[in-house]
Amino acid sequence: MDQIRVCTHAGPGTEPVIRTVPWPKVGAKGALIKIGACGVCGTDLHILKGHWPKPLPWPFTLGHELGGVIVECGDEFTEDFMSKPLQVGSKVMIPPLMPCGRCYYCIHYPQTANKCLTPVYYGRYLGFDKAPHMWGGWAEYVYVDLDMLPGTKIYRLPDDMSLRLGALSEPLTSCIRAFNRATRAGGFSWGDTVVIQGSGPIGILAVAAAREMGAGRVICVGAPEEPRLKLAREFGAEATVNIEELKSPQQRIARVREIVGGFGADLVMDCSGHPTAGPEGIEMLRDGGTYVEMGQFTDAGSIDTSWHRICTKDLNVLGSWGFTGNDLPLGVDMLYRTANKYPWLKMQTIYPFTEEGVAQAVKDAMAMKTVKSTIVPWPELVE
Repeated sequence: MDQIRVCTHAGPGTEPVIRTVPWPKVGAKGALIKIGACGVCGTDLHILKGHWPKPLPWPFTLGHELGGVIVECGDEFTEDFMSKPLQVGSKVMIPPLMPCGRCYYCIHYPQTANKCLTPVYYGRYLGFDKAPHMWGGWAEYVYVDLDMLPGTKIYRLPDDMSLRLGALSEPLTSCIRAFNRATRAGGFSWGDTVVIQGSGPIGILAVAAAREMGAGRVICVGAPEEPRLKLAREFGAEATVNIEELKSPQQRIARVREIVGGFGADLVMDCSGHPTAGPEGIEMLRDGGTYVEMGQFTDAGSIDTSWHRICTKDLNVLGSWGFTGNDLPLGVDMLYRTANKYPWLKMQTIYPFTEEGVAQAVKDAMAMKTVKSTIVPWPELVE
């Protein structure tokens, strides 16, 4: 095989175009990873809607929730970010945001290295024009090179872990990090009642993370009933609130308070990506509760709100952006330990790696017909 196919988009609202690039010469610290599965993230959808607030190097290859296997690597490409050995045949994932390790935030505030000033960003800030042209997960292969991009971080997956499961490690880790943010701020502890706003992939993963991290009760607010709210209950949500049935914020707030018992939840986390979630969510909280915003990864617009409510309710309000280098193993470990506890693979609807398949995966995700549209270039790798 001497040609590799990668998918690109020319800008917001454009259709996918699959291009052919030559098999690369792999550097001493480089590796070529054959992609088993790559999810369609809500961030990908917002980028295609034109919501990303910074310039992007169109055309480029989207996709960053990937699990793959090393098929070729250089002599000096020997271990992952956590010092686990790597070789041809190793299953791996790479996160989208990889802090450089050298800038102000990386050095002085490693707990917020996710705010690195010069990160490596697969599936977003590496344009197709940059050789060897394989910089995102909607492709047959992705290329990594520690000489070319020293901030790159590769993580080894367990040998017997499904690559479809590995593709969920990036979004799950974002949820775990958000709960850990709340824990460190004194806003989340064992037995707390948690409300998750949003029943998309992040919302479903957050339900599972909340349960594994000690939540006593979990309620999920979202839509539609099929497939999303039904799956949220399968993942451990005690109850769900359907926003298509309860159409006003006042109705939804009243229903949540009815379920949790009058005063409100201990913690509410927004995983919806919709800007109106915030003012609604803080009214679902008890006084002194904690609100965590981890769903607004792109600029979907502003809203009118009264900060008086934050003050008078004595709330903790936290933002959580992705995760740092040491967080990722937490997501991998949780997936591995609970592989048979939660219906992880039921989240994923599989699409072939064709222009039509990618377009349909995006279309169905935008229409909320799927929980996690997942592109599979090599079905034999995930069967």
